[in-house]
Amino acid sequence: MRFRYLDIITASFVAVLLISNIASTKIIDLGPFTFDGGTILFPLAYIFGDILTEVYGFRRARRVIWIGVAWAAVAAGTFALVDALPAASGYELEASFGAILGQTPQIVAGSLAAILVGEFANGAMMARIRVATAGRMLWLRTISSTVVGQALDTAIFLLIAFGGVLSSATLWDVFASNYVFKVGVEVALTPLTYLAVRWLKRREGVDGYDARVPLNPFGLRPER
Repeated sequence: MRFRYLDIITASFVAVLLISNIASTKIIDLGPFTFDGGTILFPLAYIFGDILTEVYGFRRARRVIWIGVAWAAVAAGTFALVDALPAASGYELEASFGAILGQTPQIVAGSLAAILVGEFANGAMMARIRVATAGRMLWLRTISSTVVGQALDTAIFLLIAFGGVLSSATLWDVFASNYVFKVGVEVALTPLTYLAVRWLKRREGVDGYDARVPLNPFGLRPER
């Protein structure tokens, strides 16, 4: 079955992951929140995940998640390789490049593990709550899945990337800021999620209802 908009959503999901990882190299203060810059855009990854599962079904969402993780790994590997190669004579931004894009293996591992666990937990909850509520109350499954998915995502990333580097108190403060902001964005954008889901279902002629679909995160082949 061919879809008109799945490729756009897939590209947008991957772009959000890549941009967020690069923006995460800067720590910012925004009102009462202190977090990495990638947090501003990253909640959109979960909104795209919600839309993918709700409209196209878990198995197509799973394929998109793996595509995003693969390209995030390629980007991190490319940055690491470029950072390790000798700079050309006269190039004066070597230290700046390394500070911004030369991410440590610990941060890359934390990012990839967090995306995998958080996104798949989000998609699985979306699918199961939808079946349990017979397709009603979209707001309940988008918010509930984000509450769980973002908690796992944020905790795993911070523990792997900064465990043993930052104090427990600092880790907790950063976790709280990240988590509250991400979930708050999801809640605030719920009306837009409703509009996007309804529009896509009408335009694509599909309604991904995963009543008997095993929620195995390992696999790339979507259903026919």
